[in-house]
Formats: sequence, structure tokens, C-alpha cells
Amino acid sequence: MNIEKKNGVTYLTFNLLKKAGVRHGFSTKLGGVSEGCFSSLNLGFGRGDLDENVRENFKRITGALGIDYERLCFSKQTHTNNVIIVNEEDAGNGISKPRPYDNVDGLVTNVLDLPLVIFTADCIPLFLYDPVENVIGAAHSGWRGTAGKIGKVTVEKMCSEFGSRPENILCCIGPGICRDCYEVSSDVTEKFVDAFGRENADKIIRRSVYNPDDPSKYMLDLWMACRLNFLEAGITEEHIEVTDYCTKCHSELFYSHRIMGNKRGSMAGFISL
Repeated sequence: MNIEKKNGVTYLTFNLLKKAGVRHGFSTKLGGVSEGCFSSLNLGFGRGDLDENVRENFKRITGALGIDYERLCFSKQTHTNNVIIVNEEDAGNGISKPRPYDNVDGLVTNVLDLPLVIFTADCIPLFLYDPVENVIGAAHSGWRGTAGKIGKVTVEKMCSEFGSRPENILCCIGPGICRDCYEVSSDVTEKFVDAFGRENADKIIRRSVYNPDDPSKYMLDLWMACRLNFLEAGITEEHIEVTDYCTKCHSELFYSHRIMGNKRGSMAGFISL
């Protein structure tokens, strides 16, 4: 990934998507007007920040990315693996009008200038682009969504609805909490064993580095799990880009739920045709 700065706003971009000419970006917490625990580029409504601050922050990041603020289309995240198709009538959902859907952690569209927006603060943002059929997708992949294989579900939605072929799709896995920071309990890892099988689960689960003598604590590698989901969906290795920016390790750049709890802002991922 690349760290970029424009008009005072700091954000990240992927090499795969930049080379393909796709407008996209993942926000940091730098370059906004929010204060206190929301300082400064908070993009989360309903967290306790002033709405006017959040709107100004969106105007700044969309201006930097060259994306139409008025046409943003938000997810409505509840840690599911639900992915929906959005169309022209969905322009503005979440920013200028209410979202007519709930429990939606992934969005797919082939509509030009309809920016898809997902939110994270340790969970993994996923960005997808099919340059052949001109289709994009964005998904929020927390541990529940990752165990539910939302990355694979998004690929399958692009293929079933728009005729995409997995071998053509570019998939990018963005900043989130890394395997060295993400400690979980055994009830979580059991979900991954069930979803991935023991052989693949061994690639993403290891004994806790914080509590090595506690058999109920483990470290979970969400980045690897997301990669495995894309590979299972038929994406080729060369079409997968994975960040090395951890939201907890790089708390100077990102909001981290593990560090800050609920008193924090949110980052957002943007992608637009």
C-alpha cells in the first residue's frame, strides 16, 4: 500500500487498484476537524462526534480522492456476511438519505460514480474490482464476517449478478489488526476451524503471545483468513494485495477499537468506478 496526502488529508491506496485506474482509498485519522477522542478525521456517525464534523470530514476525504460526496453509498454493518447489489437509486444512502437496508456488510455495483463505503476500526476492509465486466465491491470483514467468508461471498455475488470471472478480479485486503495483536478466545477459533478445516485453520491460528500458558487464548490472523477466502473463491495469487499496516501497531495513523474501545472514531474505505 501507499500512504498519500492531498489537501491535508492522509489516506492509503493499493498498488493493484492504482495501476487499474480505480478511484479508491482507505482513510487514516489524520486531516479532519473532529476533536478529543475523535481527532481528527472521524468518519463514523453516531459515535458521539458532532454530525457537522463528520460531514466536513467526509467532504475532505472525498475531495482528496476525487469522489462525489453527494453520491456516497454506505454499508449498514452488523458483522454479517450479507452482500447486496446497489444501483443508481442507492446514491446518497447514509450521507444524504436513510439507508433502506440493514445487516449489510458488503456492497457490489457496476454503476459509474457510485462510491461504495465501508467502515472499520480493527476489522478488515476488502476492496474488489473486475476490470473486464467493470464491477466493484467493498466489504467489512470482522472475525464473524471472515469466518462467514464474506470475501468469497462478495466474489460470488459479482460472478452471479454481473458475469465476472474470479481469475479477472483484483482483490485488496486493507489495514486491520494484525496476527501479533489480535488475541481471541477459543470460542472464536472454533468457528474458524469449522469454517476453514483444521489444515487451513492452522495457518491462521496460533498460541497466544500474551497468555502462552492459557489454553483458551489464541492469536488470529484475519489477513491470512481473508486471503484464503479469496483463493477459495478462485482469485489468483497475483491478483491479491495485502497491506502490512496494522491498526493497533500504527495507532498514530488509525483508530483502534482494541486500544480505544468505543470512545473513538472510525475509518472508511472508498471505491468508485
